[in-house]
Amino acid sequence: MKAVVVTVSDRVSRGAAVDTSGPAAAELLGRLGFSVDRVIVVPDGIDSVSEALAGLIDRVNLVVTSGGTGFSPRDLTPEATVSVIERPAPGLAEAMRAATFGVNPHGMLSRGLAGIAGRTLIVNLPGSERGVRESLEVIGPALGHAVELLVDRETDHNA
Repeated sequence: MKAVVVTVSDRVSRGAAVDTSGPAAAELLGRLGFSVDRVIVVPDGIDSVSEALAGLIDRVNLVVTSGGTGFSPRDLTPEATVSVIERPAPGLAEAMRAATFGVNPHGMLSRGLAGIAGRTLIVNLPGSERGVRESLEVIGPALGHAVELLVDRETDHNA
């Protein structure tokens, strides 16, 4: 199962900050059995993110984005994601937000989405390393099965 991480950050793309969330996501996905080829860094914005996502559809099984899911004017990752997905997968985003209730009061401000484009699952994660780790801890156990269903591998559901 192939995965790519897309870090969405103006500051990281300019070299003004170091990306810690993308490498953390890649490490955790590797532990979940995904082969992560690379971490791509793009600036915030609908065009930059949607172009990166569109270029990965059907090339990998899973795309995880990190960043651009908050309330700032440049946080447009969900809008870019909705422009390329064909079917939403709301349970993943709902589970990530639900897990933060009572733990991190800012977790409910995440506007991240999840959805399917072709045979690729796209999941938006928060931009902090902590947010990435907490989110993947919640949804990680379901990601492998989700991808197996997308690529039509035989599972206990369709055997």
